Parts: sequence; C-alpha cells; structure tokens
Amino acid sequence: MATRDSLPKDKTADDLPNLLVLGPPSVFKPYKRQFSEKFRLIKPWESSIPLLKFLSTHADSVQAVFLSASCPVTTEILQVLPELRFIMTSSAGVNHIDLHECKRHGVKVANAGTIFSEDVADMAVGLLIDVLRRVGAANRYVKAGLWHQKGDYPLGHKLGDTDKRIGIVGMGSIGLEVAKRLSAFGCTISYTSRNKKPHVTYPFCPDIQELAANCEILIISCALTEQTRHMIDKRVMLALGKDGIIVNIARGAIINEKDLVQCLLRGEIAGAGLDVYENEPDVPEELFHLDNVVMTPHHTVFTEESARDLYELVVKNLDAFFSNKPLMFEVV
Repeated sequence: MATRDSLPKDKTADDLPNLLVLGPPSVFKPYKRQFSEKFRLIKPWESSIPLLKFLSTHADSVQAVFLSASCPVTTEILQVLPELRFIMTSSAGVNHIDLHECKRHGVKVANAGTIFSEDVADMAVGLLIDVLRRVGAANRYVKAGLWHQKGDYPLGHKLGDTDKRIGIVGMGSIGLEVAKRLSAFGCTISYTSRNKKPHVTYPFCPDIQELAANCEILIISCALTEQTRHMIDKRVMLALGKDGIIVNIARGAIINEKDLVQCLLRGEIAGAGLDVYENEPDVPEELFHLDNVVMTPHHTVFTEESARDLYELVVKNLDAFFSNKPLMFEVV
C-alpha cells in the first residue's frame, strides 16, 4: 500500500480505486510501488484464506481485476464478484478467461494487444537459430572442457537460405513480425491461419498438414482455442519429416506434447525450440538431455522494455476504465 506521503496532496490511500491483483503478473513486482501509488491493491496471495472465500469478502468493492495468464477466470469467479466490470490481463492470449461468461455478465476484457509482438518474434528466431546452429549445446560443450578432449563440435545447419521453407501457423501480429525477420534471412515463407489475410503477400495454405509437408520448419504463433488444441500432432510432425523443426512461442497445448516427445526420441523430426508447454511449469523430462531441443521457461515476452510498455498500458487502461473512457486492446 502506498504511503500517504507518496500520494497526491488531495488524496489519501482510501481515495484510490480498488484493484484486485491475481497471480500476480510478472510486471507487478518491478512496478509494485507505482501501482500502489495509483490503486488500492487487493492481494489474495498475502492471505491464508482460500481464494473464493477471500474474494467473497471483497465482493462489493471490486470493479477491476489485473491478472496473469496463470489465473483462470471462470463462471465461479464471476459469480463471487458481482460488481466486477473490467478484467485486464497481462497476456496477449485470453484462453484463461471465459469470454462468453464475461460478456454475459457485462464485464469488459482487455489484453496486452501487440506490445509483445516484436519481443516474441525475436525469441522465435533466436530459438530457431539455436536449434539449427546448436548454440546452447556448443556452449555447454566448451564449458564442459569437451573441445580439448573431443575436438571440433559437429556441424549445424544454415538458416539464411532460400531453400529453407518456413511455415508460420497463425499470421497475426506476432506471425507477421516473425515473417518479416525470417524474410530478411532469405527464407521462403508460407502460412496458415483461420482465414487468408488479404494484406499478406506470403502464400496461404488452408491445411496444416499440407503446410507441414511443404516446409522444413513450423513456427507456432496462433491462439489456443478448442480448434487449435493439439492441432500439431503426430500426423503433422510426420508430414514435416525427419529434417523438420518446430518452434512454439504460442501456447503449449497447441502441440500434442506426448506426440512431440515420441517423434523427437524416435528421430521422426530433427528438433524443437520450445518456450511453452502443455502443463506448465511441468516439462517432459525426456527432453532434458536432447541437444536438438532448446527450451525456455515461457519467457519470450519478458524484457525490461516490454515490462515498461506493459505497465504503461495497464495503467492507461485502468485509468480509462475508472474514468469511463475507451479502452485499448478491448477483447470483450
């Protein structure tokens, strides 16, 4: 809670609007002081009371929630917060929020929009280069003293080649940024999406299996929905082939993780760059010792710059909500 000395002279802590924080989102910790100067923060993690019971004690005072993607918003949550009118999520994805129920209860929802797109695209390319050139594995090789013992490290594979055919699954803002970066490397780009994008000049392929069959690399950048859950399964991986690489910077459950593990262990695809997993933070242990698999801890959006941009967006949207003004990146 902000000290009274840190507040504007005409305001006290009790004058600040209430903000329920769930998670908390990663941006909350570095900007906790700034948030506390603008809002009266309600923090369930500081209480030993079960969440729903805790929320019920604030049922009449919570109009706005700021939360992370790890906090599902269910019918049960909405029912226990009858005065709730606005949900601000720190993520671009909204699969953790029951949008239908929010609309039915008159609750507005806004997400992080496009502010992470460049950072995520950078990481997608970074993961791909690491898988192809074995940067991380070569780093471990040198630090383990193996260069002296075993000689030169095995050859990797080139990215900048017109023969490198890359299929992007989901041509939204992130997919476009990925395509822009890989085009600069000289790669050949095609994509699949819910619909053909009239403003996109890259070839469109309506069928995911056909896309995989015509590419060496698949980069997953679509939203997780009931339609895309486990969309990347064994048949897609087999179509991609033994030289194929999958990079996932979207949501873990878009890939059938069991199929992925088996295809990697059997050499039915060549490698994977993964930032997201089906049951986070649990990661298949079978992948830990595979040098052709590069993993990061759902970290593509996290840069100091993106944290600053997210903080500014969240505050602008909360100020807009409490002032009855238009929201940015409103989903519902």
